[in-house]
Amino acid sequence: MTLPIALAVAAIIVICATDVIAPRVRTAAPLILVGIGILVSVVPGVPAVEIEPELILEVILPPLLYASAVRMPAISFRRDIYPISALSIILVITSSLALGGLFAWLVPGVSYVWGVALGAVLSPTDAVATSIIRGGRVPGRVVTILEGESLLNDATALVILRTAIVATASGFSLAGALGSFAWSLVVAIIIGVIVAAVSFVVRKHIESATVNTALTFTLPFIASVPTEMLGSSGLVAAVVAGLITGTLDPRVLPPRHRMSSAENWASIQLLLEGFVFLTMGLQITTVLEALHEDSLGILAGLGLTALALVVTLAVRSLLVRTLLKRLRRSRVRGEAMNERIAAMQKMIEAGEDIRMPRRGGPRRGEAVTVKNTELFATRLRRARADFGYYSRQDLGRSEGIMLIWGGMRGAVTVAAAQTLPASVPHRPLLVFIAFAVATLSLLIQGGTVGKLAKHLFPAGEADVEAEEFDRRQREAIFDLLAGAAAAAGGTSTIGAGDAEGENAPGEAAAGADPDGEQPADEGEERGSGADDAGPGTDAPATEPGRTGRPGGYPDKAEMLRILRAQRKALLDARDDGLFDAEMVEHVLATIDAEEISVEMRGAPVD
Repeated sequence: MTLPIALAVAAIIVICATDVIAPRVRTAAPLILVGIGILVSVVPGVPAVEIEPELILEVILPPLLYASAVRMPAISFRRDIYPISALSIILVITSSLALGGLFAWLVPGVSYVWGVALGAVLSPTDAVATSIIRGGRVPGRVVTILEGESLLNDATALVILRTAIVATASGFSLAGALGSFAWSLVVAIIIGVIVAAVSFVVRKHIESATVNTALTFTLPFIASVPTEMLGSSGLVAAVVAGLITGTLDPRVLPPRHRMSSAENWASIQLLLEGFVFLTMGLQITTVLEALHEDSLGILAGLGLTALALVVTLAVRSLLVRTLLKRLRRSRVRGEAMNERIAAMQKMIEAGEDIRMPRRGGPRRGEAVTVKNTELFATRLRRARADFGYYSRQDLGRSEGIMLIWGGMRGAVTVAAAQTLPASVPHRPLLVFIAFAVATLSLLIQGGTVGKLAKHLFPAGEADVEAEEFDRRQREAIFDLLAGAAAAAGGTSTIGAGDAEGENAPGEAAAGADPDGEQPADEGEERGSGADDAGPGTDAPATEPGRTGRPGGYPDKAEMLRILRAQRKALLDARDDGLFDAEMVEHVLATIDAEEISVEMRGAPVD
């Protein structure tokens, strides 16, 4: 018992040390951990390590995908759901079929069905591996698409793998395969939504931040376990629960609970991700020993690995190129539609009736008057913000290259390959190919993606434009907060230094109007009291901890009411897509910190 504990402690120390050292040597921590694992595994006397695939797929991945989904802004996910869906579904299917033909052609005894099974194993990108591209100079929209793809494509791959295994025993049915995929997706979404909803009902009544955080550790498994028992995708259920949790947490839970949860989840992510990459390297000895028993040998394995990498990148390149063309055409149509939206917004402001074609029914196409103008105005505002996002965050040639090169394989590929039945012809060779593809993808693509990003997106005029856009967004956000504070009967408690850009995000914002301006009155309309906020928008930000009461006496209840009104206004603007998600998170953290500071103070003193 002492040895396993010592090994676990040693692994934690190595993971933590690597995370500290990685920025200093300018190398991603996952790459260092894989290298350490490989070096340790080949040391004489070190026993072979074999990790059960169920440990990765059922124990490690659900919390990791859940945590990544919580961190992903839902507005960004919604805006790019089309490219995310194309990459996570169509690309995985296409790659699986192409790789299936390759392996059936080159590996003796391997049928096309088993080739497709291995193709499904190699096709999905890894959410943990994709974390390598976070930060640096990779555009935010590219990161969102890659992360969204890696959160969902595991389900597609595992359904294809499961279908291929069943097909070898009872024959392939296209209708059965499509039905299985639809069932997997629908059930996972329903259970994920239910788990997130029930968790909010329970957690909002819990006063202890510690207990609340502990309960969040169970959510990925509460979502994934029953979903798997129903034959659906537990990973998708965990992702859905995470997306909803990340979106609604700021509206439901107090800041202290959310900050406690975020800090603890960051620690868990660090250790789980480190464990995944470290064990990937440690398993090389086990994989190589099994390969010695295969008649084709390691040279054939390396050759097939190289071909598999080339095929996956080629198929990905073709789909990304087609995808970018369609997105470009959609953006052009959106820019033309944006003018119509602006005209309708002016009509609503002037109190004029809006008439739109009837969508359904016997009189389809007939013009009818819009009755719920408030809801319609919200839809217009969100649509215009979306078009501004697409215009500023356009996906061109450089972004396309990053979408191709940034899709890396990882632990999912290795774990899924080990679930192949023992009866599969040349199983040791196929497992080796999966391991080699994942490892080389990490080392080659992951090791060069940073330099590629610097080459494709050099510092220059674009950075100046981004800083100017950030400045305008900061001003609009703090005008919004001042208006919300005025509507609540006070003045803003957020320091004016933040409005000048101190400690603010430096990346380009997305979500304002296409001309780069963000009118303050749009935000005020969404919960900041536009009718009463006129003087408040020009009110100077006060010193934190003081209010506009005569004499400046601190009033705890009033300050909390103002901060909560500001949070609501900011979250409403976030849901409308009016501001960059990263900047909203920064300002939200500032509001949360101020609220915690106010709550820790004593009762008002006369």
